[in-house]
Amino acid sequence: MQRIFLILGLFLTVNLGLAQEPIYKGNYELASRFAPAKLRKMIFSTSVNPHWMKKSDRFWYEYETSDGKRWYVVDPVRKTKTELFDRDKLAAEITKAVKDPYDGQHLELDDLKLLEDENTIRFKVKSTADVLKSDWAEIKEKNKNAKDSLEKKVHTFLWNISSQTLTEIETEKDPKRLSWANIAPDSSKVVFAKNFNLYWMDKENFLKAVKDEKDSTIVENQLTTDGEKDYEYGWGGRGDDNVEEEKKKNDRKRVGVLWSSDSKQFILTRSDQRKVKDLWVIHNTRDPRPTLETYKYAMPGEKEQPQTELLHYSFDSEEMSKLPISTFKDQTVSLWSTTPPANTRDDDFRPATWLGDLDEFYFAITSRDLKRVDVCRWNITTGEKEVLIEERSNTYIDFDKLELVGNDMIWWSERDGWAHLYLYGKDGSFKRQLTSGPFHVSGVARVDERNRKVYFVANGREKDEDPYYEHLYSVSMDGGAISLLNSGNFNHSIEINDNASFFVNNFSRVNTTPVSVLMDRNGNKVMDLETADLSQLFAAGYQFPEPFKFKADDGITDLYGVMYKPFDFDSTRKYPLVQYVYPGPQTEAVNKSFGRSMDRTDRLAQFGFVVVTLGNRGGHPARSKWYHNYGYGDLRDYGLADKKAAVDQLADRHSFIDRNRVGIHGHSGGGFMSTAAMLVYPEVFKVAVSSAGNHENNIYNRWWSEKHHGVKEVVTPKGDTTFVYQIEKNPDLAKNLKGHLMLSTGDVDNNVHPAGTIRMAEALIKAGKRFEFVILPGQRHGYGPMAEYFFWKMGDYFVRHLLGDNTPPPVDMVEMQRDKPQDK
Repeated sequence: MQRIFLILGLFLTVNLGLAQEPIYKGNYELASRFAPAKLRKMIFSTSVNPHWMKKSDRFWYEYETSDGKRWYVVDPVRKTKTELFDRDKLAAEITKAVKDPYDGQHLELDDLKLLEDENTIRFKVKSTADVLKSDWAEIKEKNKNAKDSLEKKVHTFLWNISSQTLTEIETEKDPKRLSWANIAPDSSKVVFAKNFNLYWMDKENFLKAVKDEKDSTIVENQLTTDGEKDYEYGWGGRGDDNVEEEKKKNDRKRVGVLWSSDSKQFILTRSDQRKVKDLWVIHNTRDPRPTLETYKYAMPGEKEQPQTELLHYSFDSEEMSKLPISTFKDQTVSLWSTTPPANTRDDDFRPATWLGDLDEFYFAITSRDLKRVDVCRWNITTGEKEVLIEERSNTYIDFDKLELVGNDMIWWSERDGWAHLYLYGKDGSFKRQLTSGPFHVSGVARVDERNRKVYFVANGREKDEDPYYEHLYSVSMDGGAISLLNSGNFNHSIEINDNASFFVNNFSRVNTTPVSVLMDRNGNKVMDLETADLSQLFAAGYQFPEPFKFKADDGITDLYGVMYKPFDFDSTRKYPLVQYVYPGPQTEAVNKSFGRSMDRTDRLAQFGFVVVTLGNRGGHPARSKWYHNYGYGDLRDYGLADKKAAVDQLADRHSFIDRNRVGIHGHSGGGFMSTAAMLVYPEVFKVAVSSAGNHENNIYNRWWSEKHHGVKEVVTPKGDTTFVYQIEKNPDLAKNLKGHLMLSTGDVDNNVHPAGTIRMAEALIKAGKRFEFVILPGQRHGYGPMAEYFFWKMGDYFVRHLLGDNTPPPVDMVEMQRDKPQDK
C-alpha cells in the first residue's frame, strides 16, 4: 500500500509539473504574417464598382491586382471590355510633364473622373516639385502636422483618349472647397451655415469663394438671425475640443437642406439640443495641460431630449416657416430625398432634392418609443400636413425610404412579421402587397417606371442557402410572380444602372474568391468582368474559413456561423475555442462574403485557437421580425444562451475542440456581451477580452438603448407624458466572475463613454475580483492607431490563459506587424 501511494505521488508530481508548462506555444509568427499592413500587399480589388456613363449603358471601373491598377471601359451592348487608356503611355507623358519618374504598373491616379464628353479623363498626381514660396504660409497653416504633404506638389491633368494628349490645368488650392456648399439643382445659388445661422450666396460669389475664400468682395446673404450653439442651422457638432470649436464657429459649414427641383425652395430640419445634458471626456495627451471636451449626449429615460423642427424656405417670398407637424412627444422627423441617378456618382454637383414635386414633399414622423410611425405629405399650397400611412407595433418599427412612382408609392414594412414591399396610391389608399412570404426584403434597388417593374434586394427566399445571402429580384407593380435575377449559392452585391437595363453582380462566400460579372435586367449573364487576385494571400499560407449551421438554445431556430482555424491546423490536437461576438440587434458579426478584415477572426486563430463567429436570436434585422425583436426588453442576456449552445454543439461535433478552454471577445456591444457571458455562464466561458463595452446601457445613447430594449411612455394624471427606462447591467453580476477578464476602453470614447467600463471595473474591485484593465490614451471608440497594439494585448491574454503559455512574446508587439527592412 505504501508503494502504491509513492507511485501515485510521483504521478501527481509529474503531472502537476507538466500542467505548469504551456499546452502549446502561441504562434506569434503566424499571427504577424497577416497584419493589416501586410494584407494590403496581398489583397487587392475584390469587387467592381461601375461608374455608369450618361450617353449610353457603358461604364468604366478601376481594378487592382498584383500587376498593379488598370482602368476599363465596358460596353454591355457590344459585350466588350477595353482599357480606358494605355497606362504605360500615360505614365510616360506624366513623367515628361512633372519630371518625376512614373511607370504604368505603379500608376496612382487620384480623383479620376471621366468628363461629360466621355472622351476626356481628369485626374491628379503628386510630384516632388517645390511648392511656390507664396503658397508656403498657407500650406503650413493648413498642414501643421502633415509634414509629408509639404514635400509634394499636386498636378491636375486632362487626358484626351482619342488624341492621347496630356494637358495640365490649374489645381485648386483647397480640394475641400465644396465641402461646405449645398448647391441648388440649377447651380444658381448655394446655401451654407455660419456662426450657427443660415446663409446663401449666388453663383458668382460662390465661384469667388472657391478661388479665394478670403476675397473681401464676396457677398453672403444671411437668412436667419436666431441660431445659437446647440440650436444651430446645419450640422451640430462634436468638436475635438471646445477651444477649436469656438475658433471655427465663423467658418462656413455644410447644411443639410433638400431643394425643390426648380431651386426656388428648400426644406431642412433643425434640432434644439439646448436642454440636452452635457457629457465630457478629458484629453490627457494633446497639450501640456489636459483639456475638457464637452458635447451633448441624450441618455435613455432622460426628460431632456432634442426637439426637432421642420423648416421651409421660399426664395420668392423670402420667408422661413416653421411647419406645425407636432404629433408625438420627443418625436423625430425623417426627410427623404430623390434617389440620385446611378450615373451621377462622378458629378461635382450632386444637389439633394426633396421627395415630391413643387407643391408637396414627403417625410416621416416617429414617436419616441418607436412604436408609431406616420408617413406624411406637406401640402405647400394649403400649408397642411396629410397623414398617408400609419405604422403601429408593440415593439419598435423600422422603415425604409418611401419610393414615388408616378401616382403610386412603394412602402417597406414588417407589418406581417417579415420585411416586404407594399403599393399605395399617392392619396394613401392601399392597393396591394408586392412581395410576401417567409423572407426579408432589404430594400428597393431601382424602379423601372415605364415598365412598372420594381428591382429589389432580398434574402432568405432561396432554399438550401444561408438565409443571409442576398440576391436581386424583380416584381411587377401590378402584381404577379417574383423573378430571381442572380442565382447562385453566394452572397451577392449589385450595382444597377439608372434605367435598370444592366447591373454588375459581385458575389462570393467567406470560403470563395470574389467574382464580378455583368448581367442584364432579365438575369442573363452578359460577360465576365473580374476574379479577385488572391494569389499572394494563398502563397502566405491563407486558408478559407468554414461556414456552419447549428441550433439555438430552443432546439428549433437555425443559427449560422463561421469557423476560422489556424493555418497550421492539426486535427489530432485539442484547440481552445474563442468566440468573437456581437449581440446585435442591428447586425451580427458573421461575415457572409470574403473580406480583408481579419484581426478578430482569421488572424486571431493563428495564435493557436479555433475562432468562431455566430449569430443569436435577436441578433440581426435581416430575418423575421420575431427573430430581430427576440431581445426586446432583455438587452443584457438575450443572446447568451445561444452562445453557450454553440459551445456544446461544436464540441460534440469536433474532437479537436476543447470545451473546457473557451474564450470570448467582442468590441462595443460585443465588449458588453463578452463580459456578460463570463458573468452569466462562468462555468462555460473561462477567458474574455472585452473592449469598449457598453456595460451599462442606461448611460449609453438614447436612440440605440431605448429602441432595442424599449422605453415605456407614461401619461401622468395631470396629462404630462414621461418615459421610463429600466435595464439590467453587467456590474450587477460582478460577484459571478470566476475566469480571466480583460477590460479595455479608449479614454476619449465619445460614443460608448469610458464610464461604462470604469463602473464595471469598480464593481469587480468591490466584489474582490482579479481582472485586467487597459486604457488606450487619446483613443476614440475604434482605437484608431492603437488598434494594432490592442490586438497584440488581446493575443497575449488568450495565449497566456487558454494555451497556458506564459513566455514573453518573441519581439515587441508593434514590431510583429511591421514589414521586414527590405520590404519598407
